[in-house]
Amino acid sequence: MRVFLLLWSALWTFGLPLILGYLWRRGRKDPAYTAHLAERFGRYPAPLPGAVWVHAVSLGEVRSAVPLIRALLDRGDRIVTTHFTPAGRAEAQRVFAADISADRMRVVWVPLETSWAYHGFFRAFRPTYGLVMEIEIWPRMVAAARAAGVPLFMCNAQYPNRALVRDSKGMRIRQAVMRGFAGALVKSDLQEQRFSSVGVRNIAVTGELRFDQPVPPALVAAGHAARIWIGAADRSVITIASAIEGEDATYIHAIRALHDQARRLGLPKPLIVYVPRRPERFNHVAETLASEGFSVLRRSSFPTPFDPADWEKPDNCPDIFFGDSLGEMYGYLAMADQVIVGGGFNPKGAHNISEALVLGKPVITGPHTHTIEYPFAEAEAAGVAVSVSDASALAAHLLANPPTDPARIAAFTAAHSDATCKTLAAIPHLLAQVRSS
Repeated sequence: MRVFLLLWSALWTFGLPLILGYLWRRGRKDPAYTAHLAERFGRYPAPLPGAVWVHAVSLGEVRSAVPLIRALLDRGDRIVTTHFTPAGRAEAQRVFAADISADRMRVVWVPLETSWAYHGFFRAFRPTYGLVMEIEIWPRMVAAARAAGVPLFMCNAQYPNRALVRDSKGMRIRQAVMRGFAGALVKSDLQEQRFSSVGVRNIAVTGELRFDQPVPPALVAAGHAARIWIGAADRSVITIASAIEGEDATYIHAIRALHDQARRLGLPKPLIVYVPRRPERFNHVAETLASEGFSVLRRSSFPTPFDPADWEKPDNCPDIFFGDSLGEMYGYLAMADQVIVGGGFNPKGAHNISEALVLGKPVITGPHTHTIEYPFAEAEAAGVAVSVSDASALAAHLLANPPTDPARIAAFTAAHSDATCKTLAAIPHLLAQVRSS
């Protein structure tokens, strides 16, 4: 590991021009990538010593961390969150704006993977302990935390079987890095077995934090109202949530199949609520959908907040209501009868399904569910989520429109909730184990 860390540090140090070039290119489309650039080098102008450190790399991890961060703040802890993507950072700043203003919280970039950058981070915040959301395995982060005497735990963690098989070959560097964590708070008994099998110690089973996310009732109510406002009260609504690059052709194929069926049967076409994953894709995807001949109504053409009472009513229901906004996913989900969760038609894997399930919406995704092995396997077994193989299978499933059971979805989400309380209860025990070892 010492040799690997030396090579890893050298790679990042000598690769800094490339990293800066990457940030500059991304910054041309989204200036947030290059804002506060000094933070990425471990220079933080507003220290907050003694904070609990929560690393949530991007938007999905931030959303899963929200209930836990809120609970930590409510019991008096101060928090510093670190992020890599602008979407994740912006969401943390939005959700916790009052706490940031009250000097209880900082939202910053994660340092680059170098010992000197992390030295600056630990000097500024001196965390009591750290929680890395999901399964972000960064060698220098783990090593720097150990060197600084900061217990660092994986949190809301899962170890998908596909990753376990891959990591168990060769030099097993990733598993060696995992053993450098002080412990892990994992989603299920199966995950505990997998982490234990590779030598991770101090493990607690705490469930899935995403099921504890606060659901904004005003946004949900606005989503229900938006369905009527847009003219879809008498037609089905399908929300495509977090569509990623490379999947658009799959969804366009399914939309065309639905339109063809509606035309043959003389029925109203379903409304598609289309929400791309990244803001950088908004314009491109909207233009692509319009070039395919669909009528597209963009959310960004109306004022904020998400409230159709303040919006001009469209003359006709469009083919697609295009969700080019951030922080309004619950509004888009509330409009739906069914939800397609993006990422599943790309080998990188499907995204979060819990938000849709919490709202009582059945979930469809593609074949690549290894990233959400928990809770997808359990949700599929319960009959509240389904995986389809490709564009044709997606179209066939939507055309068949199988019935859903809201009571079954509600029972499933109830059985998998309360992870925040379990996590808060487990942390002191894990810290005690670390200090006694």
